[in-house]
This record gives sequence, C-alpha cells and structure tokens, in this order.
Amino acid sequence: MKKSEIRKVYLEKKKTLVPAEISILSKNIFENFIAQFYVKENQIVHCFLSLPEKGEVDTTLFINYFFENNIQVFVPKIIKGKLIALEITAETPLIENSWGIKEPAGSEDCGVKNYDFVITPLLYADQFGNRVGYGKGFYDRFFSEINRNAVKIGVSFFPPNEEIDDVSDFDVPLNYLVTPTEVLSFGSFESKFTK
Repeated sequence: MKKSEIRKVYLEKKKTLVPAEISILSKNIFENFIAQFYVKENQIVHCFLSLPEKGEVDTTLFINYFFENNIQVFVPKIIKGKLIALEITAETPLIENSWGIKEPAGSEDCGVKNYDFVITPLLYADQFGNRVGYGKGFYDRFFSEINRNAVKIGVSFFPPNEEIDDVSDFDVPLNYLVTPTEVLSFGSFESKFTK
C-alpha cells in the first residue's frame, strides 16, 4: 500500500480506540520497552510528547521513568518548519501549542546529536521498519542529522500487516518497533542496549 492510503487507514483505526484501551495498550508498550532495552542513568533519550486523547501511545510513562532514573530527556519542537530538540526536566513547564501538543518554551536547538534512544511517533511501521508518519518528513530529516548509532524505536498500537510500497531514499527506517504484544527488530542492527 502507498503511504497516503496507509495514513488514511491508520488515522481511522486510531479514532476507534477508547481512552481506557489507549491507557492499557500504552502500559503494555512501555513494559515491553523496559523489558527489552537496557536504559540506565546518564543516557540521553529523545522522546516525543504524545496526545493520548488523539489515539497516540501515552509517552508520559516513558518520560516519567526516564526522570526517575536520571536519564536526560529531550523533546521535539517544530520551529519554522524544522524539528529541533529541547531538554526538559520534571520541573519544566510545558505550554500547549496550536496543535494541542504540550511543549517547553524556547526556540533554540540544544545541539545534542549523540542520543542513545529516539522514541519515535508514527501512524504505522511495516515489517522492514519503514514508517508512515503524519506526512511532513520531520523525523527523517532529524534522523539524518543525529548520530548513526542512536537506536530509533517506534511505538505503535498496531502490528506491521501491510508493506509500504513507496519508500524513498530519504526515508530512514526504524531499528525497532514496540507494540503491545512484541518488540520487533529490523535488519542486522544489534543494539548494545538490549538484554
């Protein structure tokens, strides 16, 4: 299927999820992540701030865990059509933007490139780690600018059923996909962080 078709299908699927279901599935995804990846003090993680009420995986579980374990947390923010990263702590005030996403104040990129993990938003990922996002290409550009060894982890309520037919040279695949039931690894990538 083409990305545009997959985007329509999975936007509709997300709409069918009720809050209690999103909460349970998000917890399962978080538990699968913790069971698979060795996350430790002083590591550097980039994690999106989600909108569970819009059918997204609730990343507050991840972020709170990172704070509790002294892991540096950076979050994305779109400034002038570009994804930048800002560091947050448990005390950082978050302000709602025009899309309803909470984000920190500030508009200058942190300059950090050496992430250990990047928890990546998506609508869908196929069995090769190719992802369908929201169509703006922010994360593909971001991936091309950070360290190559950053472990790119997608989180999704849905397993990879359809193959994406129109993958381009600019698309950067995930290393892993975490769903409520499993953790999928793509290609020959071996994370030094897996147990």
